[in-house]
Formats: sequence, C-alpha cells, structure tokens
Amino acid sequence: MNKLKKIIILSGGFSDESEVSKTTSSEIEKALNENGKDITIIDPAEFDSYSEMINKIKEIKPDIVFNGLHGAEGEDGGIQSLLALENIPFTGSAQRASAISMDKYISGIIAQYIGIKLPERRLIYKDYEYDFNPIIQHIGFPMVIKPNDSGSSVGISIINEENELEESIKFAFKYSKRVIIEHFVDGRELTVTILGNEALPVVEIIPNDGWYDYKNKYTKGKTIYEVPAKLTKEEVKIIQKQALDVFTLFGCEVYGRVDFRYDGKDFYFLEVNTLPGMTHLSLTPMAAKEAGLSFKELIYKIIEFSLNR
Repeated sequence: MNKLKKIIILSGGFSDESEVSKTTSSEIEKALNENGKDITIIDPAEFDSYSEMINKIKEIKPDIVFNGLHGAEGEDGGIQSLLALENIPFTGSAQRASAISMDKYISGIIAQYIGIKLPERRLIYKDYEYDFNPIIQHIGFPMVIKPNDSGSSVGISIINEENELEESIKFAFKYSKRVIIEHFVDGRELTVTILGNEALPVVEIIPNDGWYDYKNKYTKGKTIYEVPAKLTKEEVKIIQKQALDVFTLFGCEVYGRVDFRYDGKDFYFLEVNTLPGMTHLSLTPMAAKEAGLSFKELIYKIIEFSLNR
C-alpha cells in the first residue's frame, strides 16, 4: 500500500444519487490523503463523453481508480467495463456482477435459484397498460413500489391502499423504465456487508418514524442502528451465509452490501449494493467498525482486495 501513489476517485456522476456520491468520495479522499499520495477527483458529469473521461484517466496513469459513484451510471457495470477494457485497476466488482446486482428483478430471480426467499413481486414496464386487480390480489397490501435499477431509496413508495397505487407507480417511473411492485414484508430491516470473502457483523436499521427512505438514510438522528443486530447465533449464521452465497453467486468481488427483510421466521432478499455508501451515516463503515476496522483501514482493505483480485 505504501507504493500506491496515484489514485483517482470517481465522484458525482449523472445519477440521482450524485450528491451522496460526492459525500462518499470526500470521506474516501480524507482517508487516503496522506503520505504524499497524489489524489485526483474526477466527476463523469464534467466530461462530454465517457470516452473523454477514460482518456483523462489514462493520461493520469493512476495506480487504481476508487469508484465512489452510486446509482445506475457508475454502479451498473458500464464504467467498470470501460476501465477493464483499458486494463485500468478499479475498486469493487467487475462489470457483469455490477450489472446483475443493479437489476433488482433479475438479481432476485438468480437468488431464488439457490433457495433464497423473495417477497412476492411483479415487474411492470413503462408505457404498457396493465390490469392491476390480479396483481393486487396476488401481492396484497402493504406494497413497495420501486424503480428496478436505482438506489438510496430514490423513487420508492410504501403504500397501504389501492388509491395510492397509480401515483406511486408514476413516481417510480421517473427513475426507471421498469418498476417492481412488491409485497412489503412486515418485520426488521437487516443488512450484511461482505468484505473480501467475509461477512461482517449484521446491522439492523430502525427508523424513528416511517421507513428507511432517503431522508431517514441521510439525516443524522432520524434512524437508530443496532450494530450488531440483536439476533441469535443461529439467525446470524443463516443471514451471513445467505449474504455470502448471493454475493458469490452474482460474481461480486472485494466488497458489497446485501439487504434483507426479516419477519421473524424467514429472511427475504432485497438487493445487493456493489458500491455501498461511505458517509458517516453509512452502513458498511458501521459494520467494519464493529469488526475492528477503522474507516481508513476499510478503505485500504478495499484497495488491497481490488488490486489482488
């Protein structure tokens, strides 16, 4: 790690999560800004094309690109494929695993293949007409309406009545051309960070009011975090194994976060985040701290695993 001199941090980007990405990247920069390291922040949104951005990265010749982006543009495998084609080392999962994980519907189907439970759900497409009565009867309330390929709870609604459905679907379609209608599993919200080949301590997310929406995620004091989550040893063993199994099945590498709902009987898989947030309120640094890793140590572990994959 001492030989690491030139580092590029990708920050911002085009997605609806660009501001969160900038906060994440700022924290990463602080952790790396020592021992004469040459750190460059690059925002894809400041270039006319990805090709122009890649040329700039090649010009700098970094030892590694730390991907601090969030959301579809940055987390869906596109930038990963461009960097891989140019043999530029970068942090996190490669293009295929990133694309699978970003697609919530497809990733759920794959997780089901190895016996992981999912909430009942349906995928709908923009500009198609649907008879929602069979969907409502099959899924039941409460429902989660969410874009198929976004993060940070952007575009998500939780509804309890049929008259809320139309507006919630319109809202979700602002962020994706595909929307998932999913049964809301009443219970606990749990997440497992994977670092290397290890599942870190489980984090439970307990919003003071409502659900874990964008405001509760990024406003200090709005959410309580139990680290480690109050689970039995057997429950911890089950959820950590499921998280590792899904992470491995998707082909994910280095680090990521696997989200679940738990109704007291079964764990229900929601999604894999291949570029989890690194803000002061983010879940992965919390889990790492409980495992004995400082934020700086976490960042260097991510770089180490990325360079040695």
